[in-house]
Amino acid sequence: MASHRKPRQRPLSGGTVRTAATLALAGAATATAFEGTSQAEPRLSPAQVKAEVDRLYEEAEAATEQYNGAKEKADEAQRALTTLRDETARRTDRLNDARRALGSLAANQYRAGNLGPAVQLATAQDPQDYLDRAAFMSRTGDRGAAEIASVRRRLDEVGKLRAQAGGKAADLRARQDELARHKAAVEEKLSAARRLLARLTAEERAAYEARSAGNPSGTADARPAAGGSPAGPAAPTPPPADGSRAARAVSFAYGAIGRPYVWGATGPGSFDCSGLTQAAWRSAGVSLPRTTYTQINVGRRVPRDQLAPGDLVFFYSGVTHVGLYVGNGQMIHAPRPGSTVRLAPVDSMPWAGASRPS
Repeated sequence: MASHRKPRQRPLSGGTVRTAATLALAGAATATAFEGTSQAEPRLSPAQVKAEVDRLYEEAEAATEQYNGAKEKADEAQRALTTLRDETARRTDRLNDARRALGSLAANQYRAGNLGPAVQLATAQDPQDYLDRAAFMSRTGDRGAAEIASVRRRLDEVGKLRAQAGGKAADLRARQDELARHKAAVEEKLSAARRLLARLTAEERAAYEARSAGNPSGTADARPAAGGSPAGPAAPTPPPADGSRAARAVSFAYGAIGRPYVWGATGPGSFDCSGLTQAAWRSAGVSLPRTTYTQINVGRRVPRDQLAPGDLVFFYSGVTHVGLYVGNGQMIHAPRPGSTVRLAPVDSMPWAGASRPS
């Protein structure tokens, strides 16, 4: 019997208890350390933060131009849909007029005791079906046949317009979905850039802003430009206006210095990069398309060593940024969110090309 008894467990000694507790605490601390490491954001140097912010702003600007292109298409689809709906309403009014005329004819025939085709059409549950069966009447010369032919024609017109409007409505919904995707992409990248900039000290942020303004020394220029906002290097006096379209576009750009950058904006109180160039040339009577990648194809291409005031200057491999050349190696542009329209050297960004609208 004794051999089947459960062996007695020896109580843990004080040393053993201390050892177990130490191991448990060490294991918990290790687990916490690993968990914290998986959640912590990587440490970046100020230079790495600035490089990453530059990349995010460049991607945000590319997404902004895609947004601008999608918005232009959505606006076109909306205008086309509105036009179709207006035309459908006009044609429906004409159809109703033709139906009333047919109804009047049918009433006269009924009072005369003659249930002619007009009465049959007016009282039919499916007028279109009746019209299909009575098509031969359009070849007759009496008044009833003419009225029926008129109703048939207008029914066809309204039906086609409604089908076209349905297609345009579907196109508009697709454009609006595309617009929402590009908007979300822009806002996501801008939020990420703001979070990264928040890691910098006030002095580091000021140096970054100064460099972004086109001041390679990294020291902020506190002198305000037109509009009372700091805008990097002081703007020189604009060249004398010669009355040309290019001169008028340049004059507009100088007047916009100090206005805030707002992505998707075309003025007059705020601009994005392509919105500024579009507005500047619009003030000179020239219509430019909305996006950087379409503006570069306007007019004729210009070599860098032959730039003249008013030329559009483009940057980055994806042609995602544009400014207005104003002479002396300088351009006026809307750099990015958080900045203002300002003067900057043309060589402050990776060159992509230039075009001359006029």
